[in-house]
Amino acid sequence: MTKPNSSLESGSCVVFAQIKPSYKETIMSNLLPDASSLPGLKRRALATLIMASIVSESAKAATGGSEKEHLEHMQGMKFSGPPIKIAMLVYPNMVLQDLVGPQTIFKILGAEIYLVGMTMTPVSTDVGIPVPPTDTPATCPQELDVLFVPGGLMGTIACMNDPDVLAFLISRAPHSRFITSVCTGSLILAAAGLLEGYKATSHWGVVNLLPLMGAIESHERVVQDRNRITGGGVTAGLDFGLTLAAQLRGQAAAEHIQLIIQYAPQPPFHHGDPSEIPEAQMALERSRRAWMDGKALQAAQTASKRLKL
Repeated sequence: MTKPNSSLESGSCVVFAQIKPSYKETIMSNLLPDASSLPGLKRRALATLIMASIVSESAKAATGGSEKEHLEHMQGMKFSGPPIKIAMLVYPNMVLQDLVGPQTIFKILGAEIYLVGMTMTPVSTDVGIPVPPTDTPATCPQELDVLFVPGGLMGTIACMNDPDVLAFLISRAPHSRFITSVCTGSLILAAAGLLEGYKATSHWGVVNLLPLMGAIESHERVVQDRNRITGGGVTAGLDFGLTLAAQLRGQAAAEHIQLIIQYAPQPPFHHGDPSEIPEAQMALERSRRAWMDGKALQAAQTASKRLKL
């Protein structure tokens, strides 16, 4: 008897024994007609690899079908109109919630979503879950319905004067129906010169920096000024997403999505709006952010000089 000369051959004995006899016969007679001259273990190893490939492809097909069915179930209603193309910038040290909140709404809306990174390397996020880009500026469509920028302060600061990021945004803005952001993403739009003369909002810690780059500061949760739509800090991404969904497919579609994601916030505390917080508490919160917000100020000043404002 031939002795196994590899771990693959040894392992194949166990796997091959689990395959139904009818499958074994089919594999050996139809897929391996010339394998009769091979030693037994090699034949089993080859048959096992083929069977594993068949199972793998079947699993892929089943998963694809399940994903499609799940999306159709989530959509519930059919949205009329041409396909919606949305480019969502992704970059290192971004806040994941800023991305996935609106992305969930856009996905239910049936949009074609392009996660655009400067390279195809997965980007880091605040919660340690990396986001793999689907595209780079070279593969992202030129004509877009939505150009979107999420936040993430230290990552935002790096992007505010990154020539590649700014060039991508500037190149797509004239060809986008809506130019949008959530949280500190508006600082990146402003640094690209895309909010000059527009009313906009941002996270409460840095919203005061927007005027340095030509924008009109607002403290509303979601702000729309012509085709610019900006959301406040982090959780405002859901309000922003629903606002934009109504613009893209109408209020009925947005209300349907709101019910699907059961967005009816009832926070356990009323401590999320700076205007409702005692001044002493806000002073403490700002002191904790002083170093980070100072870096953001420097980046905004640099952008302001570059924009010649």
